[in-house]
Amino acid sequence: MHLFYTPDIEHNIYQLNETESGHCIRVLRLQKGDNINLIDGRGGFYQAKIIQDKAKACIVEVQKKTEDFGKRDYSLHLAVAPTKSIDRFEFFLEKATEIGVDEITPLLCKHSERKMIRNQRLEKIITSSVKQSLTAYHPKLNELLKFNDFINGSFSGLKLIAHCYPTQRVHIKNKIKPKENYTILIGPEGDFSEEEITAAIKAGFTPISLGNSRLRTETAGIIACHAVAMLND
Repeated sequence: MHLFYTPDIEHNIYQLNETESGHCIRVLRLQKGDNINLIDGRGGFYQAKIIQDKAKACIVEVQKKTEDFGKRDYSLHLAVAPTKSIDRFEFFLEKATEIGVDEITPLLCKHSERKMIRNQRLEKIITSSVKQSLTAYHPKLNELLKFNDFINGSFSGLKLIAHCYPTQRVHIKNKIKPKENYTILIGPEGDFSEEEITAAIKAGFTPISLGNSRLRTETAGIIACHAVAMLND
């Protein structure tokens, strides 16, 4: 299945952007008359036909549109401290997108080793994973946000914070429920500080465990994502 990301599609005649046009015509060597599929990142799935096969301006005609394609009956917002190695954070974004996540907020925490990220590159990682996993929904990637600013925001559903301190925690499998909205916090390599955990609890977040092993940040994010997906499968 040849799938292309078209977030600004509005009409039945649509021109792919230069990047997608080049991939379609130069890389895949598709031609006028060939069938392709489009997604808008908001649940729209389109079956289309190429009517102009120019490498910088491929034009298609939509034959059929399906709304809410692959829509899940839950939503997941992961707030994760970016890892020192950006490759590991990119790996997390890729896998979380494949498994199923709706929103991702990079967190700036007390123990964070990475204090800056380039959202433009990370968006490309997510888009590529969306196309790979054949989903019509594109996760929202927010700007890097300070921990305290994030936890004092407004959220619906379950609010959870995963940490490794030997204090009372509920295993994630015993806390999450099907068909809910979830917001889950994942800390940096050095974990959240005790002050951050206390502040999160005061803000209504429940401490959870992701198992007995001490996990890397990207692994913890993927496991949390997978646990929610499995419960709702």
